[in-house]
Amino acid sequence: QVQLVESGGGLVQPGGSLRLSCVASGSIFRLNVMGWYRQAPGAERELVARLISGGSPDYVDSVKGRFTISRDDAKNTVYLQMNSLKPEDTAVYYCHANDIVRGAAWGQGTQVTVSS
Repeated sequence: QVQLVESGGGLVQPGGSLRLSCVASGSIFRLNVMGWYRQAPGAERELVARLISGGSPDYVDSVKGRFTISRDDAKNTVYLQMNSLKPEDTAVYYCHANDIVRGAAWGQGTQVTVSS
């Protein structure tokens, strides 16, 4: 089984930046997908950004040019650098990963609040 632990959420003013981190641990074979989803109150969970091994990053249109996803395979860690944050980015952000043997895993979520 794969465990994911997120960190880096918090309260930030509009226009500010945050960097989320997600560390994977446990019985990892190979993580072919790592990414971030978010869920705002009353809304469905949506994909924010993901990295598929050997491919280019995918981003939801609303964050293109502002968010950057990256990963450090040596540390089994994925990052989400969020710049120019807007109030509509407020949500719980969830880390997601897929191991080619163990399957999908989710983190517990980290709150991001953008407010003045």
